[in-house]
Amino acid sequence: MRALIALAVVALSVLVTLTVPVRLGLDLRGGTQIVLETRSTSTVEADRETTDRTLEVLRGRVDALGVAEPTLQRSGDRRIVVELPGVQDPEEAAEVLGRTAQLTFHPVRATEDPGATEDPGTTEDSGATEDPGATEDSGATEDPGATEDSGTAKDPGATEDSGTAKGSASAEDLDEGERVLPGESGEHLRVGPAALTGGDVDTADARHDAQTGAGWHVTLDFDRAGSDRWAKLTGEAACAAPGDPARRVAIVLDDRVVSSPQVDPSVGCGDGIAGGSTQITGSFTGDEAGQLAMLINGGALPVPLETVEQHTVGPTLGARAIEASAWAAVIGTALTALFIVRAYRLLGVLAVVALLCYGLISYAALAVLGATLTLPGLAGFVLAIGMAVDANVLVFERAREEHAARARPGLRSALAAGFRNAFSAIVDSNVTTLIAAGLLFLLASGPVRGFGVTLGIGVLASMVSALVVTRVLADFAVSRRWVRRRPAITGIATAGRVRTALARRDIHLMRRPRRWLAASAAVLVLAGSGIAVRGIDLGIDFTGGRLLQYATTHPVDPERARAALADAGFPQAVVQSSGGDGLTVRTERLTAAETDTVTRTLAAEAAEAAEAGAAGASGEGDAGGVEKVRDELIGPSLGEELRRNALIALGVALGAQLLYLAARFRGRFGAAAVGALAHDVVVLVGVFAWLGKPLDGVFLAALLTVIGYSVNDSVVVFDRVRELLRGGGGKEGRAGRRLPDLVNTAVLQTLPRTVNTGMGAVLVLAALAVLGGDTLTDFALAALIGVVVGTYSSVFVAAPLALEGGPRAAATGRPARRPARGGTARPARR
Repeated sequence: MRALIALAVVALSVLVTLTVPVRLGLDLRGGTQIVLETRSTSTVEADRETTDRTLEVLRGRVDALGVAEPTLQRSGDRRIVVELPGVQDPEEAAEVLGRTAQLTFHPVRATEDPGATEDPGTTEDSGATEDPGATEDSGATEDPGATEDSGTAKDPGATEDSGTAKGSASAEDLDEGERVLPGESGEHLRVGPAALTGGDVDTADARHDAQTGAGWHVTLDFDRAGSDRWAKLTGEAACAAPGDPARRVAIVLDDRVVSSPQVDPSVGCGDGIAGGSTQITGSFTGDEAGQLAMLINGGALPVPLETVEQHTVGPTLGARAIEASAWAAVIGTALTALFIVRAYRLLGVLAVVALLCYGLISYAALAVLGATLTLPGLAGFVLAIGMAVDANVLVFERAREEHAARARPGLRSALAAGFRNAFSAIVDSNVTTLIAAGLLFLLASGPVRGFGVTLGIGVLASMVSALVVTRVLADFAVSRRWVRRRPAITGIATAGRVRTALARRDIHLMRRPRRWLAASAAVLVLAGSGIAVRGIDLGIDFTGGRLLQYATTHPVDPERARAALADAGFPQAVVQSSGGDGLTVRTERLTAAETDTVTRTLAAEAAEAAEAGAAGASGEGDAGGVEKVRDELIGPSLGEELRRNALIALGVALGAQLLYLAARFRGRFGAAAVGALAHDVVVLVGVFAWLGKPLDGVFLAALLTVIGYSVNDSVVVFDRVRELLRGGGGKEGRAGRRLPDLVNTAVLQTLPRTVNTGMGAVLVLAALAVLGGDTLTDFALAALIGVVVGTYSSVFVAAPLALEGGPRAAATGRPARRPARGGTARPARR
């Protein structure tokens, strides 16, 4: 039955792998992801309903942009996640998506002198519409008046941000509903209340008229009600004399006059232009006319939008990330496979086959669930390869113990006992990792959330491959006659190098547990001093800001680049080498113009480096350059939210682990395991503080993974202590022994598993750190440090804490009851 289940799972996984592709995230295939947040106005509340309406408007705009396979989805009540594969200009994308698109038609009252009309706010707002960089910080034209009444004219005092003349003499002379707006030719127009809105437009088309020389323009066709209003508006304007500004009609988009045509002299007073059609002319390019038509057809946004997060990855960087991660997976898996085969021989070979099946099952699960494979998710997939070895190692080590302890050893019975005795430790250790993966899924966002999904799937797939696939293959192998005749080739008929070395020496690691605790305290002080002296460098995920990564044609000294950026007006910029000839720049939020300044400054430094290098080689310089391959923007409000969620995730992780361990073990053991993982967290954060590396979302993923791994190791040790307390483990587990002796025995018995599992994880993480690319280096480094520290703490922190956390009495399962006076003393029940 077990064999049929294993065959069915593997066959189904192969079928899914061949037929269902896994969707790659934008950080792997290149493109832009923008997270927009709806903002309430004085008249419209930003809630789930308005966000859904906004999503539909954005969907129409994105479809009109012609982006292949875009993705738009609501996240929570007020956020919208937009993924645009292949789009490398995030400012332009955010500007098009975030424009309020409030189209209104106004009668013109008069023209105003731009010098006399002091309206800096209006010109800045209109410039923001034309300059994508000016709208980058909010993702929309920051003009609440433009959306609060859908273009209806309001009291002048309420439209101060949207163009009311401020501080000028004419401001007091404005009639109710009038505004002063900048015209398309530099003049300012005093316009009356809106007579039509974009809702009166049926369709809008961008057209080009080369014969008349009009160039690109937008043709508007009004609906029935709009046709009547348009005829009335133009009929009233026709009553003014030709050349009079009052004969013009202002067409306003987001409080900027995009066109103010004069009514043709042939139109009589009161007649108006019939037919329900008109043209918006101006100095449009084809793209500008197309965007304007798209915005009008898509309709106005119900509420303003703000860009709270933005990620852009170039296609070359994504391709390099896939290649680097693939090589890391291949080499890490190969090294792990060689290690397992060397340690467990034939069963090691079968474990490698099960490991390949694990890869198939994990990939198929990702495809079936429709999960998006991101770069951190790919790292989680690679990391789970090392963790998948753990279950096999647990089983094989228990089988070795059973084979050595039996008077008449048999391969099949020893293997069956190994699976049976290792089951509780496998379940307990994997549940702790699943808790960490679940917290990442619930509390994280974006790629880090994808890492949680991948890690959770990997843990479940590793249990299936170890408990089902490996067992079927191992049972089949040890039942062969030629294998039974040569038991040594199985790998479980011998004690193994680590166990043999321990057996030669009478080692008592827990004789003086306080010495280990003192050494661990010294490590904690050293790590904590890094936090106190160097401080914690929070990444832009938690602080907000802009991160730009460049690939340079020639190496650029980060210190010189930092000085050049300071001279260019960015003294707070943090410049670091990103490996090879790359540079990363972290700053506060930047406009598009400021981003261009950063790029030009680095390009100049690259050119100087190229000239210096070429001059030293041949006496002639060549042109250097830079390419922006990565662009990330995190809004301050989102950074604060992510920082808060990170603290909540850590607190919940510690609490969840403590509750689970308290339910599975005695109080002292659960508290000791949590104390050990708290030790690991402080050490890991302290090491990163000393190294000056940022703590970002990817670090959070590594940290929670380390928490799961740390508890995993401690659980295996305490599971053996629990077995010995119950009288298991042969003569070594008999009642009456002191608790330190039992804990020492448990540590020594599980040490081979700890070493072998740690080696498997270290080999994979080392390959990921060396070959995984710039983006995954810090993740792999954090996980690698965490694995080493977690392996140490499970033996030299968790076990001593358990001994010092309560009375070190004889380990009889439960303390003997005091006999009643005059009664008979009986052994305590177990």
